Amino acid sequence: MLLGMLFDRGTYKKVYSYRHLINGFAVHITPEQAEILRQAPGVKSVERDWKVRRLTTHTPQFLGLPTGVWPTGGGFDKAGEDIILGFVDSGIHPNHPSFSTHNTEPYGPVPKYRGKCEVNPDTKRDFCNGKIIGAQHFAEAAKAAGAFNPSIDFDSPLDGDGHGSHTAAIAAGNNGIPVRMHGFEFGRASGMAPRARIAVYKALYRLFGGFVADVVAAIDQAVHDGVDILNLSVGPNSPPATTKTTFLNPFDATLLSAVKAGVFVAQAAGNGGPFPKTLLSFSPWIISVAAAVDDRRYKNHLTLGNGKILAGLGLSPATLANRTYTMVAANDVLLDSSVVKYSPSDCQRPEVLNKNLVEGNILLCGYSFNFVIGTASIKKVSETARSLGAIGFVLAVENVSPGTKFDPVPVGIPGILIADVSKSLELIDYYNVSTPRDWTGRVKSFKAVGSIGDGLNPILHKSAPQVALFSSRGPNIRDYSFEDADILKPDILAPGSLIWAAWAPNGTDEANYVGEEFAMVSGTSMAAPHIAGIAALVKQKHPHWSPAAIKSALMTTSTTIDRAERPLQAQQYSGSETMTFVQATPFDYGSGHVNPRAALDPGLVFDAGYEDYLGFLCTVPGVDANEIRKFSHSPCNYTLGRPSNLNSPSITISHLVGTQTVTRTVTNVAEEETYVITARMAPEIAIETSPPAMTLRPGASGKFTVTLTVRSVTGSYSFGEVLLKGSRRHKVRVPVVAMGYNR
Repeated sequence: MLLGMLFDRGTYKKVYSYRHLINGFAVHITPEQAEILRQAPGVKSVERDWKVRRLTTHTPQFLGLPTGVWPTGGGFDKAGEDIILGFVDSGIHPNHPSFSTHNTEPYGPVPKYRGKCEVNPDTKRDFCNGKIIGAQHFAEAAKAAGAFNPSIDFDSPLDGDGHGSHTAAIAAGNNGIPVRMHGFEFGRASGMAPRARIAVYKALYRLFGGFVADVVAAIDQAVHDGVDILNLSVGPNSPPATTKTTFLNPFDATLLSAVKAGVFVAQAAGNGGPFPKTLLSFSPWIISVAAAVDDRRYKNHLTLGNGKILAGLGLSPATLANRTYTMVAANDVLLDSSVVKYSPSDCQRPEVLNKNLVEGNILLCGYSFNFVIGTASIKKVSETARSLGAIGFVLAVENVSPGTKFDPVPVGIPGILIADVSKSLELIDYYNVSTPRDWTGRVKSFKAVGSIGDGLNPILHKSAPQVALFSSRGPNIRDYSFEDADILKPDILAPGSLIWAAWAPNGTDEANYVGEEFAMVSGTSMAAPHIAGIAALVKQKHPHWSPAAIKSALMTTSTTIDRAERPLQAQQYSGSETMTFVQATPFDYGSGHVNPRAALDPGLVFDAGYEDYLGFLCTVPGVDANEIRKFSHSPCNYTLGRPSNLNSPSITISHLVGTQTVTRTVTNVAEEETYVITARMAPEIAIETSPPAMTLRPGASGKFTVTLTVRSVTGSYSFGEVLLKGSRRHKVRVPVVAMGYNR
């Protein structure tokens, strides 16, 4: 009856009626209908159905790797075989199960790699084991600057942070490693290319980050040693003052040489989003990776004695079913009033609270500024609560600095963070009303009660992927006065939010994961190694492809629609600094979200090499030819006419006046096929392509032109795409971005 009242016939399917053990039913409906059902009078709870099996952490499946990509290369035990991934990062935790060789086929030697393995000064053993085939560290600049502290930073490739182990595991960690924390298994972790080799070039350190000099030394060594792919989850803090052109800063210039040597480079786009022009990765020879939120969301809830249910975050077990517990606020259980100077409400110091009053109850704490700056942590709240014998804890956010991002943190006892200020106020109101006090403000008796839900199981969302709030946005800049460039950045979108992977137990990069073997962290740092690992799978299948061809394959096959077949959304701030969703553009995701299966067989590639990149540099407006000569030792005698003529798999004209035509060359990397070429663009700019079609034999190349004409000047960018649709199965998509001017 309830279903018939709420929904039209045919829009739902009742699956079961439960009659004996629970009073309820199972029904197949949409998430929107579930929301309606949840709010219907008389409905106590609506739970999403979940599969009962252990979840990997979970991006290989979200990306379709186990079914779509690994079998073609011989299964996960061959995925990435003999491809070497270099990581310029914070080192590695070599004994981690994600990198161990105990349960794998033995790794043979890789003759082409000539990197060395440093010896751990403490254990006298080297850092390599066949999977890790190189391990070196670079700290000379850091030492020279007086920033290096060997007792925390480790004068060896050992990871003193966690970040380096995390990125290496995302790209190339072993398959099927159980992620266990606080006695719960969150799933099984796997790298994108579990059989690939790892070469470690440590140049980042815990407290101060790193120095470009050390990083460039690391890149230099890695290319010399023979890595195939370089992962850089690192970017310059601020624009270097020495060069005017972004593409010629020491970082990008070094990477141009790496690409010249045939190394594919994946770099994190930066975490300065959602604001425009916040990229830290500029050049066309690098693939710049933006971060997406994948389909896993962790949620939890606090139920109050007055029946209200407050949503929150907490990767925690639930309090016992059908029971409520007394709630006590930290400020009401102080040992004595002299401890107020320790800001006791944030529950970082068990010794200032009265164990007799906390034991067996739920401890209420306040989320202070100390959490934002990192001197307080949720892990510590949970340790405080546990040491005082509390049954669980609640952390309430009473005022929030704009743009604070709250991530769920795994804890071993029931615990929840109420991040929404209005919900926190409801909790505080309920607590105050239920807690009688004497005239001095001392509590007479604690009468507020509550219970904490189970936050350990994720809910899988159809609205994925989405561009993460923090992911840096375009447009790209060509110089440090922030003039727009004729190159689209970022290039591609990959998972980068709440990613589980290996951690270093001595790493303190994240206060909530100190001493743990795994951590769930976010950043374009996590997105880049997804691309590096998938690039290893492409290179394994096509060993002779250039870095540009691999980049092209990843970009032209990417997707701009989400799981629910809707255009990709981007997380964005609305006026009051609350988060909202807007339709994403190429400045958020480049060509789109990576699709590994399609990237292995792109049909056509847009190839380019060192000469093309020099030709591009020589046409950048305002570039100094002497600057180019300084880095490349060659004069500007070859030019493309305009930077937008660089043969890249995207088209950007930042200053379009009248009509402009760009040329692109595609190379067929599949069997003979006829491609029909079409284009669409926002109405203020007309777009035409020529020829209408072309037939290419295997290995053959063909040219086409794209002509853009300003119809009306709007003062903002217009977006479109060119589509090359093959007669067999291939589909090649090229994003087009332009801004029209009168002159």
